[in-house]
Amino acid sequence: MSELSTLARPYAEAVFRMAQDENNLAGWSSRIATLAVIVSDAQVARLIGDPSVSDERVVDLVIDVAGADLGERGGNFVKVLAENGRLALLPEISVQFEALKAKAEGTLEATITSAQELTQMQIDGLAASLKAKFNRAVNVQVAIDPGLIGGAVIAIGDQVIDGSVKGRLQRMTFALQG
Repeated sequence: MSELSTLARPYAEAVFRMAQDENNLAGWSSRIATLAVIVSDAQVARLIGDPSVSDERVVDLVIDVAGADLGERGGNFVKVLAENGRLALLPEISVQFEALKAKAEGTLEATITSAQELTQMQIDGLAASLKAKFNRAVNVQVAIDPGLIGGAVIAIGDQVIDGSVKGRLQRMTFALQG
């Protein structure tokens, strides 16, 4: 995983600088996310790894699927990635681009994973608490994992706040064994 991160970093940083120069972080965020989804498709991934399929053919396919919103510079970005054998890095490039974008905008990305669906009021309350704690705007994504039994796990940046029943049970088990 760290190798993917290392390989993707220069591309993420380059496209981020280009997006900043164009004052279009949101547009590039959308383009890169779309490209990441396209290359993550099983059929496209097979074509990318198939030595009998030319890079030009894969590039044309990706650009066609991405559509007109990709634009000329987006198409050129896809070509550069293909020429360097890095198309498969697009999902990681997208992750790194979003981290750079959030940092530049002064926002944090938080993922709240709960055992059951949260109400909008609960989500807003958690987002407000996180904003107060970190003194930054927070973009919240919500996921559901019934395996947590109850409560929630919040991942924000490199911090994890585990308020789940499953987490408490694991901590109790560890304490009793130690």
